[in-house]
Amino acid sequence: MSAPRILVVEDDADMRQLLEDELRVAGYDVVSASSAHEALERFEVGATDAVVTDLIMPGMYGNELLAELHQRDPDVPVVIMTAFATIESAVQSIKEGALHYVSKPFRMEELLAPLELAVRQRAIQRQLVESLVRGTASSPAIVAESAVMRKTLSVIARAAPADSAVLLLGESGTGKELLARALHGGSARRERPFVAVNCSAIPENLLESQLFGHKRGAFTDAREDQRGLFQVAEGGTLFLDEIADLALSLQSKLLRVLQEREVHPLGAASPMAVNVRVVAATHQDLDRRVADGRFRQDLFYRLNVIAVRVPPLRERPDDLRPLVGHLIAKHARRLGRAGPQVDAGVMALLERYAWPGNVRELENTIERALVLGSNSVLRAEDLPDSVRVVAPAAVTGRIRTLAEVEREQILEALRVAQGNKTAAARALGFDRKTLYRKLESYGLGGDPTEA
Repeated sequence: MSAPRILVVEDDADMRQLLEDELRVAGYDVVSASSAHEALERFEVGATDAVVTDLIMPGMYGNELLAELHQRDPDVPVVIMTAFATIESAVQSIKEGALHYVSKPFRMEELLAPLELAVRQRAIQRQLVESLVRGTASSPAIVAESAVMRKTLSVIARAAPADSAVLLLGESGTGKELLARALHGGSARRERPFVAVNCSAIPENLLESQLFGHKRGAFTDAREDQRGLFQVAEGGTLFLDEIADLALSLQSKLLRVLQEREVHPLGAASPMAVNVRVVAATHQDLDRRVADGRFRQDLFYRLNVIAVRVPPLRERPDDLRPLVGHLIAKHARRLGRAGPQVDAGVMALLERYAWPGNVRELENTIERALVLGSNSVLRAEDLPDSVRVVAPAAVTGRIRTLAEVEREQILEALRVAQGNKTAAARALGFDRKTLYRKLESYGLGGDPTEA
């Protein structure tokens, strides 16, 4: 097992060397930088377990570096050091997300103790995320190689053991139910039922009975007692998908269930206690629906204990290739055939398409290609027209290849960023490693700004 990696950021050479020596003696792998800008470059290369940074530095202060680092990895622990300590700067640093604040000069134990705890907690956190990626018997594997999806899984891993309500926010087809199952699979309720209901798929007059149950004779056709989904999910998790479509009359009843932890079946003489964790999801803007009076504010607050934004597929470019491989293997196995190879041109088409339907649309596309395709290689003609069609160039009448368009965009981004690959990757919506892979594939591995 490799030693935890600590990034030290200190503009004073003697202090930087002292920290390097002491941290290496303590068993850490140390990488150092003399400025915040150099630190950001080092941070992009390899996994960093914690950062120790000076506060007052030329070019960029330590608290500004903290903000930049947390944009890239919200969970990375950052310790701030300073020889100009004040109560105000200490409070501000902690408010901005610093793990710890130490005043120079300090005893090394003051730095090592919080670092050791933070690194241990980060290792546990990574193990939890990896378990979500691998999947379990109660929770399918989640493909997540992109930084943005790893951040989402990090929040899910932290929220799973708690019993708090979780609100999943994201476009249709992004995999919100899969994440709800991951929350259930990572909780102490994993051996109990996971029950999912789409609030927009059941008519309002039937949904109340479905959720809360009814007694025989409670209404016409109620010929026998029926348990509601809250009772079916007893001890487990109830996933309320498309919660924004719940009628106002049912919102008030759901709020009472969440507050009192009891349901009142239709026609029953008294309520019944329930022990259920609620996870809700929607693709709609709940803040706007609250403002418009279409969603109860008190119910919103009750559900919005832990809000998790689920990124659309277009923000996860590094996940596309592994998702394609995962979906081909999944559906080829179901269809009882060998999984085909993917033609390079097909992958270029898949990477350029916007995927408005997200992972669900990608899965449907892959399944369609496997059913209709007859070759050992997935080809462009196996894809639907919406994915294959490319607009012709206006002037020449010639259709430019996707590779040509992408190469030009990369060159332009690098020109605007003055050769800074990190900035160019961010502007293109890529992770840095994706940009390097594309530079290599287009033969731009040298100085692409001169290509």
